[in-house]
Amino acid sequence: MILPEVQSNYGKLRLYINGEYVDSKTEVWGNVYNPAKDEVIAKVPFSTKDEVKEAIQVAQEVFEKWREVPITTRIQYLFALKNKLEEYSETLARITTQNHGKTVQEARGDMRRTIENVEAAISVAYTLYKGEHLDQVSQEIDETVVREPLGVFGIITPFNFPTMVPFWYIPYAIVLGNTVVVKPSEITPIPMDFITKIFDEIKLPKGVVNVVHGAKDVVDEFLTNKLVQGVTFVGSTRVGKYIYENAGKNGKRAIVQAGAKNFIVVMPDADLNKAIPSIVSSFFGNAGQRCLAAANLITVGNIYDEVKRKFVEASKQLKIGYGLDESVDMGPVVTRDAKKRIIGYIEKGIEEGAKLILDGRDVKVPDYPNGYFLGPTIFDEVTPEMIIAKEEIFGPVATIIQAKSLDEAIDMINRSNYGNASSIFTTIGYYARKFRREVNAGNIGINIGIAAPMAFFPFGGRKDSFFGVLHGQIDSVDFFTDRKVIITRW
Repeated sequence: MILPEVQSNYGKLRLYINGEYVDSKTEVWGNVYNPAKDEVIAKVPFSTKDEVKEAIQVAQEVFEKWREVPITTRIQYLFALKNKLEEYSETLARITTQNHGKTVQEARGDMRRTIENVEAAISVAYTLYKGEHLDQVSQEIDETVVREPLGVFGIITPFNFPTMVPFWYIPYAIVLGNTVVVKPSEITPIPMDFITKIFDEIKLPKGVVNVVHGAKDVVDEFLTNKLVQGVTFVGSTRVGKYIYENAGKNGKRAIVQAGAKNFIVVMPDADLNKAIPSIVSSFFGNAGQRCLAAANLITVGNIYDEVKRKFVEASKQLKIGYGLDESVDMGPVVTRDAKKRIIGYIEKGIEEGAKLILDGRDVKVPDYPNGYFLGPTIFDEVTPEMIIAKEEIFGPVATIIQAKSLDEAIDMINRSNYGNASSIFTTIGYYARKFRREVNAGNIGINIGIAAPMAFFPFGGRKDSFFGVLHGQIDSVDFFTDRKVIITRW
């Protein structure tokens, strides 16, 4: 069954500043596509510098009032936000599929995690946002620690999770008393545009959340504007390093979740009937366009041929098509340029001497001949030194690598520049414990292919996958507040 689109064209998107929709004065506009059809479905403005400054100034002015709103009242806005997100969850899932290309089942999963972060922020406000008081720390002296909000924050979000990732931060920031200016990806801005209507429906005070559109110029304003206290970012390592370095130079806080090259290890004792479906989903879910996607499959011992055969057979069964078709397993990649870049990596793998045993370059979707479709692609005879085994491809491309022992597999993982996630499939506790203790990655899966933390856990990351001290989701409580120590004598 193919679900109906929410609407076929969203027109010219507007900015959302101080609770009002503003027509941008920019002369620079970008096209927003439905990647399954190669059709323009919206125009996105690249905000002028003055428009971004205005949004930041508004957020600063509103912050002085918003911080004084009782925490109990701020929580009620989040309850209303949660209820509206539940009400519009299916609509937003379909919009995400139209704009991004992922399957509607995957988009529904995004919405569930979006809502869970609102729930976690409510929990945080009830349980953690409190003072710590000690009487008589010295003669006639009492000491108290209180949390205070800091001000305006810039939220820079990626194309692949246009609702979930901004909600790693927005609900925590605002319930704790801060205000935000959000810059959605210029590739997938439509879901956040819809969410601004929800902010209106719940009557969130004007200026608490503002949305501007654009690219590097907007980011640079966040990084240099003195009113901005910090920025959050999820995206590539190259851009993440730039943001982290410049945030530091300008005295701003930063949470930077960056790129990945994730590994899955399969031990000889693994239950392949359970492991293979999870592994296939880990590599090719979201068309490989997620920071937790598997990239390198390492088999340990004598199971290489069996794992390879079953992995290829299962991958061939995936149905490729428009994500609004509920029978589809994998949608298109997000842009024409993304498809071209991924094909470039496939060609590089062939040049390096890897053996292409499943080629997704020529996949056909008859009803959508212009879509940016790629099928599952699998390389055999890969070594860890090859480019395709080292660099983030961010597409449906898998490599299979042999290892003689678990120690060798762990060594391969730890030599990677990235440290986002790694998983192991095994039925032996010793292997699982050794893996989780020795692998240098922020998210570890044991018989789980995609080790995605719940909202009330931090979203881990190490090495070139993360820059900063505090991570996304629950860690942002400490990011968006600071502790003030008050020492009193009467």
